[in-house]
Amino acid sequence: MDQFISAFLRGASENNFQQLAKEFLPHYSTLISKAGGMLSPETLTGIHKALQEGNLSDVMSQIQEAISAAENAVLEVAVIGQSGTGKSSFINALRGLGHEAEESADVGTVETTMCKTPYQHPKYPKVIFWDLPGTGTPNFHADTYLDKVGFANYDFFIIISSSRFSLNDALLAQKIKDAGKKFYFVRTKVDSDLYNEQNAKPITFQKQKVLQQIRDYCVTNLIKTGVTEPRIFLISNFDLGMFDFPKLEETLLKELPGHKRHMFALLLPNISDASIELKKHFLREKIWLEALKSAAVSFIPFMTFFKGFDFPEQEQCLKDYRSYFGLDDQSIEEIAEKLGAPLADIKGELKCLDFWSLVKDNSIIAQATSAAEAFCAVKGGPESSAIQALKVYYRRTQFLNIVVDDAKHLLRKMETVNVA
Repeated sequence: MDQFISAFLRGASENNFQQLAKEFLPHYSTLISKAGGMLSPETLTGIHKALQEGNLSDVMSQIQEAISAAENAVLEVAVIGQSGTGKSSFINALRGLGHEAEESADVGTVETTMCKTPYQHPKYPKVIFWDLPGTGTPNFHADTYLDKVGFANYDFFIIISSSRFSLNDALLAQKIKDAGKKFYFVRTKVDSDLYNEQNAKPITFQKQKVLQQIRDYCVTNLIKTGVTEPRIFLISNFDLGMFDFPKLEETLLKELPGHKRHMFALLLPNISDASIELKKHFLREKIWLEALKSAAVSFIPFMTFFKGFDFPEQEQCLKDYRSYFGLDDQSIEEIAEKLGAPLADIKGELKCLDFWSLVKDNSIIAQATSAAEAFCAVKGGPESSAIQALKVYYRRTQFLNIVVDDAKHLLRKMETVNVA
């Protein structure tokens, strides 16, 4: 059991809320990833104050509000680039779609975006990527561009180029900065540049040297056009695990508000063990909050019957985790097709698909525990709180660990096919 939740159960039963309030913030800081957590400073202050006052109802409601805000966050991302720069491919990659998928953004070497076009994430409809007209279009005017595309609606801007960033890109970046929004320069098609350079200079070719040259060229060009300390991210739309995409992920996560940070972390593709672990870290924080909320709720008599973590909620939790890590039924079918393997064989290798095998326990101890749980739920108090917090924490953690292991297993298989 988590150290703070154990302390919470002990402290709440002894009415030692001052000590709990003292330990809350330091412990929370050890839980969150290096990119940050999902609780805002205001929420952290509110929970700390509620603990000081021993107001468990307020602790519960503030945690629930934070979780709801993260689950229902609206995220709108503006992607700007000239024709042929890889703008649409970038959008498709973040949405987890191939270029031939029915809902994919149009990919072409001619200008396919003459007006702003929204693309919803297939799993998260409140996450929208906006394909905006490039700065090289005839009607681009830096002074009016942001107003025309409705800049206030976007959480951040991605400015894309496949060669050098133009003066128009630099002017637009300054306008975005003046409007109080974040922007990031993304240099695409780096894998193509490396391939061409290696073919042209097979003897003297040095990968890291070429990458540094590309980066220096972009930085120097932007500085000349007036951008101070530009941040450049080199990526391949066809292999997001290469180059600077992980660094771009981390930067975006750090600079988003907490509730939107959580949403963005969930939609990121499983490109490496590190990306899977990053997503796991955010979900572990949420599990901790769910367990803490359950502990607070269960002190109140009968509340567990209304807000308990029973089989329907557990089954939905497992389904959610599978979806977050690309192990929902549709994704597994697509993976089997890419691997050229029978679907039944792939499913047979995964432990997360059979919910009942994970939760079924007909032992006498399990039956006695279930009876004790129901009895304690009627009274509420520390016994009910301990039972529910333990159940929520351990069951969710069990599901998460199993899904993460399965996700890493399929990633290994996909990497083997890609190498071959």
